[in-house]
Amino acid sequence: MHHFTYRDGELYAEDVAVRELAAQYGTPLYVYSTATFKRHFQAFDSAFADLHHLTCFSVKANSNLCILRLLSDLGAGMDIVSGGELFRALSAKVPARKIVYSGVGKRAEEIREALLADILMFNVESVDELRRINEIALEMDKVARISLRINPDVDPKTHPYISTGMEKNKFGLDIEQSLEAYKLAQTLPGIEPVGIDCHIGSQLTTLEPFLEALRRIKDFHKKLKTLGLDIRFLDLGGGLGITYDQEEPPHPKEFGQALVQELKDMDLTLILEPGRVIAGNTGILVTEVVYTKSTKTKHFVIVDAAMNDLIRPSLYQSHHGIAEVVPQQRPVRNVDVVGPICETGDFLARDRELPEVKSGELLAVFSAGAYGFTMSSQYNSRTRAAEILVDGANVILARKRETYADLVALERQCLQE
Repeated sequence: MHHFTYRDGELYAEDVAVRELAAQYGTPLYVYSTATFKRHFQAFDSAFADLHHLTCFSVKANSNLCILRLLSDLGAGMDIVSGGELFRALSAKVPARKIVYSGVGKRAEEIREALLADILMFNVESVDELRRINEIALEMDKVARISLRINPDVDPKTHPYISTGMEKNKFGLDIEQSLEAYKLAQTLPGIEPVGIDCHIGSQLTTLEPFLEALRRIKDFHKKLKTLGLDIRFLDLGGGLGITYDQEEPPHPKEFGQALVQELKDMDLTLILEPGRVIAGNTGILVTEVVYTKSTKTKHFVIVDAAMNDLIRPSLYQSHHGIAEVVPQQRPVRNVDVVGPICETGDFLARDRELPEVKSGELLAVFSAGAYGFTMSSQYNSRTRAAEILVDGANVILARKRETYADLVALERQCLQE
C-alpha cells in the first residue's frame, strides 16, 4: 500500500497535490511519502517480532539523508556497500553497531573507516578480503567482527543482473571454500568470526529460493559449531520483491512466519537487509510532457525525465506504472514514453497503453522510491532531480535540484590561468 491517491480529479502525495509540487520545485522530481515509509518499515520489521532480529535497510536502494534518518528513528540499522554509504549512515545518526558492511570490493581506506566507526560487522566475500581486514585491524590495534558471505548456488528466479546467490555470480564463497575460510579466520588475530551471511538476489517473488538457501546455511552452521565457532548472527540479506506490474510477491508476514518456523531452534540474531520492499512504492518520479510525435509505426510521448533520472527500464527492461497527474478524458493510445537523451535505449516505457497527453501536462512514474535517484547520473550533462519528502501536509526539500554550476564545480581548476 502507498499514499499516492487521486482526490478531486488529481494525484496527491499524502495531503499535497503533486501538481503543486511540480509547479514549485520543477520536474523531473522525485516525491516520497513519509507515511508509506513508516508503514512499510513497520510491516516488515514486525513480521519478525518473534525472533531476535535487526532490520538493516539497504542504503543503496535510497540513500537520501532524510530517508535514512527517518528509518533510523524507527529503529532501523543499515546495510552499506561503500565508504560513502557509511558516511551517509553515520551522518544520519545511525548507531554504528547497527551497521553491516557488504560488497565484494572494499578498499583499504573504507575498511579503516568502518573499523574506526566500530560497525557491527563486515560481510566478507573473499579470502583476500579476509586477510586484508585482518592486516588493517592489526595495524589499528583492533579486532574486526566478520561474517563470511556464503554463496549457496540457489537460483532466485529473478533478473540475471540482480541474481547474486548462484555459483556463476561474483558474490561470496561457495560452501566448501567458506568452511576453509572460517578455519583460517579462527587463526587470524585481527578477526572475530561472529556471523554467517547469505544474500541470493533482489526482486524475489516467491519464498522457495529463500528457504532453500536457508536450509543449506543451517546445515553449514552445524559444521561451524563443530569447529567451536561462536556464531551469533545470521544475515539473510534482503531481496523480497514488490509489485511493479503483475507480480504477486509474498507479504513480509508470510516471510516472517516461514523464518520463525525454520529458525525456532537456532539461538542466533537474525539480520535482514530489505531495500526495495520498504522503499520501492514510497516514491514517484514526476515528469512533464515536452512534446508528442507520431511516425508511421509509433506514437511517442517525449518527457523531461530520462534514463539518467530512472535507469531501471533501460537497464533491466523493468516495468513502472505511469499515469497522468491530472487525468483527462481522452482516447487511449499505444505509446513509447521516452526521454531527451541521445540514446535509443532512453525510455521509461515501451508499447504502453496511455491516454493521449499534451505538452505541458504531467505524468507520474510509480514505484520509483528504490533504485531511482540512487542510480541516477549526470549523463548528457543533465542536472539531477530534486527530491521531496511529504509528511501529511508538510513538504521537506530532501535534496535540492542540481544547477549547472554543480555540474562543473569539481572541474573549475581546468579554467584557472
